[in-house]
Amino acid sequence: MNHIYEIKGMTCKGCEAGVSKILNEIDGVIKANVILEKEEAIIKMEHHISIDTLRQALPEKYQISEKETRNVFQSDAAKGITTDEKTKLQQLKPLFLIFFYLISASVLLHLKNWNTAEAMLDFMGLFYIVFSFFKLLDLKGFPDSFAMYDPIAKRIKVYGWVYPFIEVALGLMFLFRFEVFYALVGTLAILGVTTIGVTQTLLNRKTIQCACLGTALKLPMTQATFIENSVMIVMAIFMLVKMT
Repeated sequence: MNHIYEIKGMTCKGCEAGVSKILNEIDGVIKANVILEKEEAIIKMEHHISIDTLRQALPEKYQISEKETRNVFQSDAAKGITTDEKTKLQQLKPLFLIFFYLISASVLLHLKNWNTAEAMLDFMGLFYIVFSFFKLLDLKGFPDSFAMYDPIAKRIKVYGWVYPFIEVALGLMFLFRFEVFYALVGTLAILGVTTIGVTQTLLNRKTIQCACLGTALKLPMTQATFIENSVMIVMAIFMLVKMT
């Protein structure tokens, strides 16, 4: 059964991510889709959950009230599970485009004098710079969204605030070929931990927003996120083996 609730008190993407995290963790909730712009949440439930239970779960700054109930037999588009009625593939289009441009730029930089290792280092550097840019667009909202699946960010909130700057530093290290060995080790460390969280989320079949491109672009957590991290990890391992 799907219910639509009005939620007052959300002021930013961080609030949206925080409310989404809380609602999705309530026992009996299959999926909660929180929409900041509409000040509402669409919640699919295994069984009826009282409004009092929802109110007790949320911080006092948020006021929640039920708007209407939707039939469980409606199509996903009719139920409003996604705000723009896009398929996951369409939602991931920005991610695919970014990867296309990153690969193209890395190849073109070394097209005349091809060097696989150098092209990979440039790809990794550009990857971090571009992805950190999107995270910094909404630095206030990113930590809460990131904490929904990253094991370290869940326990140490400041890590979510620092993470985009770690990406900037690693990106510059790769592009300027500065202490590349330590940048590769750092890549294995941070992306290895994140990939563990992504894997757990996918195995538990939780529907949450991926924070890989921050909160500016609403990307769903899918296998593409796992592949994205895995590509970087494989590259880091390859380069470390090549250096030793």
